[in-house]
Formats: sequence, C-alpha cells, structure tokens
Amino acid sequence: MAKNQEWLDLVTEETLEPDLPICDPHHHLWDFRNIPGAEPYLLDDILADISSGHNVVSTVFIECTSMYRTSGPVEMRPVGETEFVNGVAAMSASGLYGPARVAAGIVGLADLTLGSRVAEVLAAHIQAGGGRFRGIRHAASWDASDAVRNSHTNPTRHLLAEPKFREGFAELAKQDLSFEGWIFHPQIADLTDLARAFPDTTIILNHFGGPLGIGPYAGKRDEVMGEWRPAIAELATCENVVAKLGGLAMKVNGFGWHKGERPPTSEALAAATRPYYEHCLEQFGVERCLFESNFPVDRASASYNVLWNSFKRMTADYSVDEKRKLYHDNAVRTYRL
Repeated sequence: MAKNQEWLDLVTEETLEPDLPICDPHHHLWDFRNIPGAEPYLLDDILADISSGHNVVSTVFIECTSMYRTSGPVEMRPVGETEFVNGVAAMSASGLYGPARVAAGIVGLADLTLGSRVAEVLAAHIQAGGGRFRGIRHAASWDASDAVRNSHTNPTRHLLAEPKFREGFAELAKQDLSFEGWIFHPQIADLTDLARAFPDTTIILNHFGGPLGIGPYAGKRDEVMGEWRPAIAELATCENVVAKLGGLAMKVNGFGWHKGERPPTSEALAAATRPYYEHCLEQFGVERCLFESNFPVDRASASYNVLWNSFKRMTADYSVDEKRKLYHDNAVRTYRL
C-alpha cells in the first residue's frame, strides 16, 4: 500500500460515467528498491488503480528509467525497460489479471543525441517490445532554477534544437515511431520548431507543456499563463502534434494539493485546472486531445477515481462521440493499439 493511501482514502467519490471506455495513455511502472524510501508501482498497483471504478480497457506505458540493463553498451541499457514492460504486458494480455490490457502500447527511451546511430537502439526496442513498442520519450524538460528538477536525461536548455539530437530524431519516422514532448512551459517554442521541422513525425505533448508553479514561478500563475497560452496556441498550428491532457497534479505545477490535510475533490481539481483543459481543447480540438492519468506521479495529489472524475466534470456537456474520442479513440489511434 502506498504511503499516502490513508490520506487519499479521506476523499472517496461515486464514479462518474462508469461505463465510458478509457484508454489511459500515460502511466509508469517501476520498482526502485535501490532508492531508499521509493515505493514500487507494478502490475498489481496499476490494476488496483484502474479497477477503482472507471472503465479502463487499455493503457500505454511511458518510460521512467525502470529496469535498465546493467551491462552491455550504455546506449542499449534502456532496452531493458522495454523488455520488463513487455513482460508485464504479456501477463496482462493473458486475461488472468482482468479484462484491462495494461501496457498495450510501450514508449521507451533512446538517446537521440547519438544521431543516426540511434537507429540500432530503436530497432532493439521494437524487437524487445513484441509488437507493442510505439515511440520514444527523450525527456527535455529543463529550467535554470535549482528549485525545479530537470529531466533524468540531463538535457540542455535547447536540447530539441541541437543538430545531433535532430539527426537522431530523423530516425523516428523511418521506423514509424512517435515522440513524446516532455518540456517545461518556457520551452514550448522549441517543441513547435521541432514539429515544423519534422511534419511527418507524430509528436505527443506531455502534461500541457509543463506549466511551472514552484521556485521562481511560485505565486506567478497569471504570469505563467500569460506565456503559456500563446505558446500552446502556436504549437497547436502544427497538425502533427497531439496533446495529452493531464499531469497537472504533479508537485512541479505548484498547486500544493499534496500538502493539504485532505486531498482535493474532483470538483476542486476541475475548478483549479479547467483553464488549461479548455484552452488546449479549444486550440487542438477534440480530435487531437487525449486525457491521461500520469500515475503514479499524480497519485501524490489525488486518487485515480477522483482524478478521472475531475476530467469527466469538465466534459459533462460534450457529446457521446466527443467523449469517446477524448477518453479512448484518440489514444488508440495515436498509439496504434
């Protein structure tokens, strides 16, 4: 049981629209037992969350430095994560653990700064993925402040613009792979430029482009929104970009829910985050948006059931067809499940 489970249990809600099919396109699996205090999040844990009320029929795993190989070429070590997750996916696909298909799609890490040499790593991921491997996330989130934790890839500020990175990025389309854009909001313009340079590669914006709310950005939500809104509007002009809507319950966004005596209700979550969702839906349209949980990271602030209830509150007036696209069909199409 997670350390914050008793706290999360202080707020329980009836599931809204429990029959609506969901493909959760963003979650992690890990067991960092070599890190003191780190809690595992494995098949039983994700099953407990996705079985908490909503009709989650499939999920997509996103890389998180889990189960890397400990030997062999350094650039090939992240392939161990794909091997691990494909094993979990095979367990889920057996049907012994319920009807949902966990990790039906897999997104891994390959160091795109290898340039064209990354092609060999991509091929190894595809082979290890057993038909489930769909794309790469070379996380690029970077900020100058020591209060903001940069990506585990140790990126530079303008990683997405570096020639060697782009040389590696060019290999994705050749192997029919997508790219996950994980950045912070001051970097959105770099992702826009990348998308325009590679119009044939599908790019999936992660977590609204990371609007920051801690460190030098604390207490400056209006100022951040003033930068974020036009940057998102410009990014949305790139038709090869789709937007994952979620990830705002992370500590880095600065809402501070994890510090409360009780976790937020779905009404509170929806009220605080609605401007981000409405702006992205307006700019990208229903056809290019997909809801995500970002679990277990967002579990620091809300339970799985409450989080998805907050999404459903924001789409209460949407048509049945629009809801099917946002919660299931767009994700299935984007990740070719």
